[in-house]
Amino acid sequence: MGILPPMVTSDGSTTAKGARWSFHWKELKNEVVDADLCTGCAGCVIACPHDVLGYDHSQGGYHPFHLEEALGPDDCVHGQKGCTACTRACPRFRAWEIQANEHLFDRDREPEEIAGIYSDILLTRATDRMLHQMGQDGGLVSAILVWALEHDYIDAALTSLLEGGTESGSWRPVPGVAATREEILASAGSRYTYSANTLAIDDAIAAGHRRLALVGTSCQSSVAPVMWSRKVGKISKPIVFNLGLLCSKTFDDSIFEELFWAKYRLARRDIVKMNIKGVFQIWTRDGGYHEINLKECHAWTREGCNHCPDFAAEHADVSCGGIGKDNDWTLTIVRTELGREIVTRMIADGSIEARPGDSDPGAIALMRKLAAKSRQRWPETAESAVRVGLPEPTRP
Repeated sequence: MGILPPMVTSDGSTTAKGARWSFHWKELKNEVVDADLCTGCAGCVIACPHDVLGYDHSQGGYHPFHLEEALGPDDCVHGQKGCTACTRACPRFRAWEIQANEHLFDRDREPEEIAGIYSDILLTRATDRMLHQMGQDGGLVSAILVWALEHDYIDAALTSLLEGGTESGSWRPVPGVAATREEILASAGSRYTYSANTLAIDDAIAAGHRRLALVGTSCQSSVAPVMWSRKVGKISKPIVFNLGLLCSKTFDDSIFEELFWAKYRLARRDIVKMNIKGVFQIWTRDGGYHEINLKECHAWTREGCNHCPDFAAEHADVSCGGIGKDNDWTLTIVRTELGREIVTRMIADGSIEARPGDSDPGAIALMRKLAAKSRQRWPETAESAVRVGLPEPTRP
């Protein structure tokens, strides 16, 4: 068991400096999984050195579970003997936000930094026509990955691929490794159903990749910084670049059959692109375009999103999202020095074009609004620092 700096615990107390971290699956199951704080990021699964945590990929699932029979699903033999990897890796366990902030930025966020700490906000888009067309909105994520690969920052990316390939029509995202331009293009576009991209790390390491970019939703982008802060071990070291996707929620896979097909006769195999711009936008192979009111989609919200407080991927090197006034630019939040270095170099060599974020003030206002709305989901009974910056709740 390792030594950690002081931290605020979920009951408001503070551990002494140098206190040993003794929390394991028993606490994680009770305080995160059973308390519905688990987002399904799979950080605990990839960190487990004993391979006793499984992951439920099925619709309605997206949660870790314990595989050993000795102590049942709520306890762990290895945890009782001192293994604490799962709680160290969890970006929802106790003071996760404070610890990640202090590791990345040497300070915690201020109350007004409701969308996390950042140095700049830009609107960007890829200048490469293929990356622009195949990517979501401005194609920035695909452009960054290709550029980072070609400029020797990374060997591969942990991302999501479509089950069965891009022509399968499945629209089921699965964790995958993209190590070439072609594989990055195959991963382009938004899915809106969940893929725990962290789970691809074993395949990436087995393939000999040692410097990885992680592309993931907001909850996943906190995994590596929390691991680094809590010194979880070597599993976190290959992740050298962190691209976070702005995310207010994802949907259960059953939305395709139970809403899109049952009500609108939109078969998943006929869908070629999806986006959300105030409505759920769907393009089909026959050239059709369809809009579905988001209120209709709420019933299919993935359970792991109901209490997630992080809309803006606050612990990524660069956070990206298509919340501007059109589909042609990516709102780009530059957070770390590495993020600034890469974005600045890409602008300088013409790989992306950029304009100030405040040229679309509505996008920044919407980012802050959605960030606050997401933080309001976080229970008042859980780690209180996450709700800093929100108005005090009105008591009856």
